Amino acid sequence: QVQLVESGGGLVQAGGSLALSCAASGNIFSINTMGWFRQAPGKEREFVAAISRISGTKYYTDSGKGRFTISRDNAKNTVYLQMNSLKPEDTAVYYCAAKRGASGEYDYWGQGTQVTVSS
Repeated sequence: QVQLVESGGGLVQAGGSLALSCAASGNIFSINTMGWFRQAPGKEREFVAAISRISGTKYYTDSGKGRFTISRDNAKNTVYLQMNSLKPEDTAVYYCAAKRGASGEYDYWGQGTQVTVSS
């Protein structure tokens, strides 16, 4: 089992920045990929970014490219999401997730952290 705990959400004005963290614990070595998803009110959960814990390869959704940066610190078992130039439409609950494979469904999820961007 793997446990994921997010932190770093909050309220920020449009154009501002926030940095999210996701600390993983448990059977870390079973994890291949960690990612960030978000879910806005009334909308489906959507993919934001992911990073391979092994190779460091990064993946982004088009809406996040150039504004969001995902990174990892394997020594701390932590993944980060730096979000810059935030927009009101980025308002959502952001979830950290992890999966054992390089593809397929995510196996583990955090409890989520709220990000609110005011206009």
